[in-house]
Amino acid sequence: KMQNTPGISATLFRALGRNGINVIAIAQGSLELNISVVIKNESLKRALNVIHDEFFLSTYKELNIFIAGIGLVGSSLLKQLQNQSKVLFDEHNLKVNLMGITNSRRMLVRSKAIPLDQCKEILKNEGEKADISSFAQKVRKMNLRNSVFIDCTADATVASVYGSFLSGYVSVVAANKIACSSDYEYYLSLKNMASERGVRFMYETTVGAGLPIIKTISDLILSGDRIYKIEAVLSGTLNFIFNELSAELPLSKAIRKAREKGYSEPDPRIDLSGTDVVRKILILAREAGYRIEQKDVEVKKFLPDRCFEGDLNEFYKHVEELDAEFESKRLEMVKQKKKWRFFATLDRGKASVGLVDVDQDHPSYNLEGSNNIVLLTTERYKELPMVIKGYGAGAEVTAAGVFADLMRVVNV
Repeated sequence: KMQNTPGISATLFRALGRNGINVIAIAQGSLELNISVVIKNESLKRALNVIHDEFFLSTYKELNIFIAGIGLVGSSLLKQLQNQSKVLFDEHNLKVNLMGITNSRRMLVRSKAIPLDQCKEILKNEGEKADISSFAQKVRKMNLRNSVFIDCTADATVASVYGSFLSGYVSVVAANKIACSSDYEYYLSLKNMASERGVRFMYETTVGAGLPIIKTISDLILSGDRIYKIEAVLSGTLNFIFNELSAELPLSKAIRKAREKGYSEPDPRIDLSGTDVVRKILILAREAGYRIEQKDVEVKKFLPDRCFEGDLNEFYKHVEELDAEFESKRLEMVKQKKKWRFFATLDRGKASVGLVDVDQDHPSYNLEGSNNIVLLTTERYKELPMVIKGYGAGAEVTAAGVFADLMRVVNV
């Protein structure tokens, strides 16, 4: 009997509430052998799945994922999920189902899981014309328990529909920086909505790819620490360029090399303008508890405005005119045993990005290749800042960070 078995009704209502299913009325049988609930018809399928999973499928948990973007990061994530599927099921009792996928051209959402190793071909053959708003509506209509939308794009339109997913009790994992670095009120509304709905909004990989930067800042704040200063090299592209500079490889050629190796955007001016770094320091500042907007970040460009006008050919021509000047400055830096680093800085709420020179005692002096480094000066780390350092770019490590966020959603 229910009166002699604590927790049955609590388990039922907790499962329904956690999945956004409102109970209109309840009744308990006089023999105390059953409990009845009245819910809206639109929630029926979800409620049945939730109750069935909660009471009868305790041996394993199902995670239903919907992915936007199957470029380098998205493809790497799909491969990692496929490679780890057996481990997740055997060791963590977790089954991951790919229920929907979309790119810029086509989309597909279906009731039967899409095989990870065939999803691109199936999307091509069975998908309909892509529309992210329609995709979100289809995901919400499926009403599946433990649903997660994963954004592996850099698309503003995709970022604009996060609220639709979160309000429909679908968690969001984003590698896309746009939502968290746009208007502060939008960023805050997403966090509040996730909290109110009991779902997760995760975006660790928006800064530093797979490096645990955002989680570290969040944990420090949660434990009562206070972030006073953040100093960070957050552009793998710019770090690569300045590490490559030499008498044989002037600035213009170093930029071309970064583009050829795939470190920079097709138009390298996007990286050289510092726009991407502005978004990243904005995200870190907000995580540290500071309410700032993009317009509040001071940008100190190291190239003149004429370099950002016209087409790419004109750009390279302008940069070539600066090669001798940069080489002269570089030689002077070598004499002083200094190096250039493109830093993003947050100092007691004031944010800026720009090129600075560091001496050999600075932690970033020996920062190699396209690596990132973050120094956190806090109430507890006053004398010696906490240092987070490592690969801060690349499809594999970014996908691994998205994977880790996904596992945190289901507490694996």
